[in-house]
Amino acid sequence: MQTPSTAAILALEDGLIFEGISIGYQGSTCGEVVFNTAITGYQEILSDPSYAEQIVTLTYPHIGNTGTNEEDNESGQVYAKGLVIRDLSMVVSNWRSTSSLYHYLESQKIVGIADIDTRELTHHLRKHGAQRGAIVTGATLASIDRDAAVTLAKNARDLKGLDLAQEVTCKTPYRFEEKTWDCNIPAAAIFKVVVLDYGVKRNILRILVDLGCEVHVLPAKSTITDVMSYKPDGVVLSNGPGDPAPCDYAIQLIQDLLKTPIPIYGICLGHQLLGLAVGAKTYKMPFGHHGANHPVMDLDTQKVWTTSQNHGFAIEEAGMPAEMVVTHRSLFDQSIQGVRLKDRPVYAFQGHPEASPGPHDAMILFQPFIDAMKSYHAKTH
Repeated sequence: MQTPSTAAILALEDGLIFEGISIGYQGSTCGEVVFNTAITGYQEILSDPSYAEQIVTLTYPHIGNTGTNEEDNESGQVYAKGLVIRDLSMVVSNWRSTSSLYHYLESQKIVGIADIDTRELTHHLRKHGAQRGAIVTGATLASIDRDAAVTLAKNARDLKGLDLAQEVTCKTPYRFEEKTWDCNIPAAAIFKVVVLDYGVKRNILRILVDLGCEVHVLPAKSTITDVMSYKPDGVVLSNGPGDPAPCDYAIQLIQDLLKTPIPIYGICLGHQLLGLAVGAKTYKMPFGHHGANHPVMDLDTQKVWTTSQNHGFAIEEAGMPAEMVVTHRSLFDQSIQGVRLKDRPVYAFQGHPEASPGPHDAMILFQPFIDAMKSYHAKTH
């Protein structure tokens, strides 16, 4: 594989600069810098639309040894604005790999930086909060204009108040029929599910297919008429990037859906949008939750799950409407991780029950939604 040789710097909006080497595409990029504590799954992370407008720092020091392949992409492209790592593996050793991480970044025109102290950067972000940053490459470190890099960082888009769902959503509706890799279920689909695409990951769709769903994915700005034309047994509000508050079109659709008896399941951004639709508020977290080792407690059973997380906003508990019941909490900071509505088949989870990457502890959270659709389908067919 090609060996990184050109210089690069990471500049934060507060003026802190890290020097390293360039990996991937040559040039510059800017976005909100966040850290992810997952040990594996860098390809799934990079291709997750929830990382739009963000530069991802991986805290695990050695990245790239399993290469990349077409099957592990969670969308049709890389949405992360950049990648920051400590050490890029020069050796790829995996039978599924078709390309190195270096060439994957290069082909996707993603700027990255390696050989920096990611521990120092992570501590800085934890202390000061997620910051806007810029990665700039050059022939040598001396050739890179540091002041211009800091200015580029300061001019990056602020995620607070930014509606990104409409930027990453599909353009037209489509049917999704792919199953997970190890699923051998031959049965035909039982339930018809509409998924509102706010930046959906493919593994959410795969799992729904595994669970007996005929999956139809609709653009973020779909109307209640669009959704009801499919006569769905259930509706999924997908994950996605950015601030949920400006997504008025999505909030209005959810409010319209809540006037029907159709079961609803929200994931990540969909969880936040559901909260806003019933009268709760959301807030921007200091540095968010990004990783595959986050402990979450099921408040009904007191069981603790290790979960996959990727979000920078959360539902605010103060002033939450009485009809919304908190079902799960983060054991990192006690933030709300799951909710349901009283006496209605409406559920939501802040983390990623579909994993990819991460543990499958929370996969069970699809089941209440499936059970609700089973009951609804029996009444309407």
